Amino acid sequence: MHCITDTARATTRRGSTSRPFQKAAWQRKTFEYGTWGGEIRSEFEPRPGEIVATEHWCSSGFANTDLDLQLKKHGIHQIIVIGLIAHTCIEATVRFAAELGYDATMVKDATADYSDNEMRAALDINMPNYASVVTTKEVVDAISSL
Repeated sequence: MHCITDTARATTRRGSTSRPFQKAAWQRKTFEYGTWGGEIRSEFEPRPGEIVATEHWCSSGFANTDLDLQLKKHGIHQIIVIGLIAHTCIEATVRFAAELGYDATMVKDATADYSDNEMRAALDINMPNYASVVTTKEVVDAISSL
């Protein structure tokens, strides 16, 4: 059973308490509906029977969503995190997961950021405090051995 969050559409929702990174994303049309990066790739579309957590509008995949409920309901205690943007959304999701007691793994070559400096800060300084940081090959090998 897979559990995914619908984050591609999340940052286009405007709220009265928008943050600077959200305003910048709206101005640049980052993750805008119908644009490259604004839709879930067809290879990752949820299949029938898969769990889809409610979308979020800020940085963490947990805050203001049912992700924690869905994971706990299905007995999931380990999560693998990939995606955009390493120093905000990915880091916030991993930190929140750690606070909720999840064993988090972040896949460094399946994650991106706006710059090398921001990526390095997330991967080398912040992320190791909250998650195992591995490569795609390492996570695929680990899953394949189960």
